[in-house]
Amino acid sequence: MELSIGEMALIAIAIVVLFGPDKLPQIARDLGSGVRKMRGAVEDIKTEIMKETDNPVSEIKREIEKVKDAAKDFNPMNDIQKDILTEPQTAHASNEPPKPKPSEDETYEGPVSR
Repeated sequence: MELSIGEMALIAIAIVVLFGPDKLPQIARDLGSGVRKMRGAVEDIKTEIMKETDNPVSEIKREIEKVKDAAKDFNPMNDIQKDILTEPQTAHASNEPPKPKPSEDETYEGPVSR
């Protein structure tokens, strides 16, 4: 709601006529006090809202940091190296000849289409 200068002047004249010039300073003080209280209440509400909305964000940030820390320790090359090192030992331990690759196997027919 916007008031023009003419409308504000009309309101000021109406206040002077209704309450008189003697009461005008007291009305201005009361009005200023009311505006300060309203601004304080609005600031309190803003801080409460910010606190409430900040909690989920900070929780998400903490979870992201946990994932980042876990990712630092994760090294897929270690798993691959372990698999490579243990694979030849298991093939020799079972006494089975290694299976030929499909490209080297003459009897391999490949997938059957139906």
